Amino acid sequence: MRVGLFIPCYVDQLYPRVGLATVRVLERLGVEVVYPEAQTCCGQPMANAGFAGDAAPLARRFVEVFRGFEHVVCPSGSCTSMVRNHYDALVPGLPGLEAVKGSTYELCEFITDVLKVGRLAGRYPRKVALHQSCHGLRELRLGSASERMEARYSKVASLLSSLEGIELVTLQRADECCGFGGTFAVVEEAVSCGMGRDRIADHLQAGAEVVTATDVSCLMHLDGLARRARQPLQFRHVAEVLAEAMA
Repeated sequence: MRVGLFIPCYVDQLYPRVGLATVRVLERLGVEVVYPEAQTCCGQPMANAGFAGDAAPLARRFVEVFRGFEHVVCPSGSCTSMVRNHYDALVPGLPGLEAVKGSTYELCEFITDVLKVGRLAGRYPRKVALHQSCHGLRELRLGSASERMEARYSKVASLLSSLEGIELVTLQRADECCGFGGTFAVVEEAVSCGMGRDRIADHLQAGAEVVTATDVSCLMHLDGLARRARQPLQFRHVAEVLAEAMA
């Protein structure tokens, strides 16, 4: 299988190791990975800030770059959700839009739903807490949200729990927002930091050694707060955890 790899801005500029880990995981699963160098930002920061006119050209570019791929894989729930759930409002009726929307997947979602891989061969003997980022949880439905009356599930946790030696710890509020929210962390700094500290406290009470998530933006926010408080936590994107375990 051949896929187009979309790398979000945070990964490209601040956490390139997450992009490399994504490639290693996909290649270990027999996937040919192609990185189109013409790709740019998906437009999420502009759209979230209310600048739809500035986001629209980036949506057009995304569709132009990726419409030739049967599948597009992205190590970010929020950027994947931007494409799938919000491009219609930015570029309605754009040729190729529906095909690209339907073919764009978050990494763990792609592994479980497209590759149909339920168990991964790998070892990760650590106590791990899963932070379920809001866009992936509630817009992509990577897991069940606590406010919905439905059977409990998590595509990300299912993959992680298949690794030998891992212990997924139990959080008291497993699907609560970390408080990052892009520009929210800037304009509502006190609230954002308070929410982040609440999440860190939950991870610590659960005995976590490593906190993982599908979005590096959430992990960056939590990592900064934890380091300032000298909290003994490590933060790793799920692609990094899987790549290390499968190495």
